[in-house]
Amino acid sequence: MRIFRNLASVTVAVALVMSLPYEAMPHARVKPGKPPAPQLFGAECRTKVTGSQVTAYCHNPYPLTDGVSLHVECARWWDLDTDGTPVDTGPAMTVRLTGRCWKEVGSVWVSHQRR
Repeated sequence: MRIFRNLASVTVAVALVMSLPYEAMPHARVKPGKPPAPQLFGAECRTKVTGSQVTAYCHNPYPLTDGVSLHVECARWWDLDTDGTPVDTGPAMTVRLTGRCWKEVGSVWVSHQRR
């Protein structure tokens, strides 16, 4: 009897959903026309490692300000890794970021933050 009650309630629920008019059914709301243009963002950065010195040049060709930050990971376990403070890079602006390790540099990357 218990299985019959569960099956009956599921059947009634499915019948109610199927009897709804099409306009009452949920559907994605898409406006006709062109999709929105993507906002261009992000400075182009080039890094250079010379021994234990790191230099990055970041140029922002887009109209939005980009907060760039240099991250240096040193190869030796006892050498301190550094995360630079974000520098605002405005439209058509180039900034120079520097960092260093005591010995060898393991890896370098630049992070971006929308301002």
